[in-house]
Amino acid sequence: MTSHLHFIMSSTENELQDIIRDFKKHTSKELIKAIQNINESRREWMMNKFSYEANRSGRTSNYKLWQDGFHPVILDTNTKLQQRLNYIHYNPIEAGFVKEEIDWVNSSYLAYEVENYKLSNVPIDILY
Repeated sequence: MTSHLHFIMSSTENELQDIIRDFKKHTSKELIKAIQNINESRREWMMNKFSYEANRSGRTSNYKLWQDGFHPVILDTNTKLQQRLNYIHYNPIEAGFVKEEIDWVNSSYLAYEVENYKLSNVPIDILY
């Protein structure tokens, strides 16, 4: 999606809120670096927005890229997992970006629907 992301994750070693915090911190730093180093017509506008949000919230010093909070859903059955996975894959269609799940470039759809397909180097454990 263009303004948010969905992912399914689990951990036996770390708390969910710690994982999300670290994910947001790392991706914010890397995205800010990338934006500053590319010749993009909206670069100044984006950096001003991120700087404004940092000043407005008072919670970060330079730039604020992510909104506070997250919306976890407990997927404690294979049925719930499959429903959420279908929702994630259908989300770009619902938003009108693509006509088929397979057409969304950032989707994990192929990893679940095509045998032996690898989604870059990200391991995906399918539970069902």
